[in-house]
Amino acid sequence: MNISILSVGKLKEKYFKQGIEEYAKRLGPYAKVTMIEVPDEKAPENLSDAEIEQVKQAEGDRLLKKLPETAYAIALAIQGKQMPSETFAAKIQDLATYGHSDLAFIIGGSNGLSDEVLRRSDFQLSFSKFTFPHQLMRLILIEQIYRAFKIMRGEPYHK
Repeated sequence: MNISILSVGKLKEKYFKQGIEEYAKRLGPYAKVTMIEVPDEKAPENLSDAEIEQVKQAEGDRLLKKLPETAYAIALAIQGKQMPSETFAAKIQDLATYGHSDLAFIIGGSNGLSDEVLRRSDFQLSFSKFTFPHQLMRLILIEQIYRAFKIMRGEPYHK
């Protein structure tokens, strides 16, 4: 299985990078993982609603250009479906069983994802009603993908 994690912004924090690298290494026997970063839109802190939409649009255009055409796209969005790890593992298993060997997870910037990205996505996933920094979300996501593969194979880790 091929898994792409597309995200907005450059990951600068060493501790996040180390955690992500560790889980990517652990995922090696199960899947090929590719991390794709697109630049975030430089903008001041206090934006109007229209300016926020412009930022999301620009970042969304960059994400869509990098999204593999044949990938099953899963957008991380607060309004998406929440599920326990076992259900997430079953979803990945079902996708693989029914011919979706390329998965792309999409993480937006601090303002979220554009409507175009949400429309292009095949599924919207929410990890919580909480808002997480998008840098931290990369680590949480890759850990949950790893956990899903361990669950799918009945290997110890998830309990």
